[in-house]
Amino acid sequence: MSATVKVWDPLVRVFHWSLVLGFAVAWLSADEWQDLHEFAGYTVAGLVCFRVLWGFTGPRYARFRQFVRHPSTVIGYLRDIRKGRESRYLGHNPAGGMMVVALLLSLAVLTCSGWLYTTDMFWGEDWVENLHKLMGNLMLGLIGLHVGGVILASLRHRESLVKSMLTGRKRAADLNDII
Repeated sequence: MSATVKVWDPLVRVFHWSLVLGFAVAWLSADEWQDLHEFAGYTVAGLVCFRVLWGFTGPRYARFRQFVRHPSTVIGYLRDIRKGRESRYLGHNPAGGMMVVALLLSLAVLTCSGWLYTTDMFWGEDWVENLHKLMGNLMLGLIGLHVGGVILASLRHRESLVKSMLTGRKRAADLNDII
């Protein structure tokens, strides 16, 4: 059995799975159960605020400075994926880091537009409702890309990223991996 190392701290893991649950509840309750939808939306907004804070103060692999990379690095990594020669990263790879940022920004706009729609100033405003629906649908697309990336990386690097987000542990880095 190969050695493992701790990568994902408990708060990142609880955040991740709580966000999955919160978004799913919000999505499923939209137009059906408004109180539950709003509660889930506020929960997601709180989780996003926590993750932004944790991205500056958390442990190494939770910090933005560890995984947010220049766009040219992300593009190069995506090219390497297409060629089947992408490096294994112990933390988020450049595409995964970009996805974290895209998801957090999209969730921020989604929850903010949902909140705005409950205020007197923006109640009944079509553009706010349309923005909220657009962001909800964008999130579904991003989630699909995220899950696809997790599956691809898990297969290519022969490790379950889902398991690592449950246990916090990944296979220890070898000489070719980027830590």
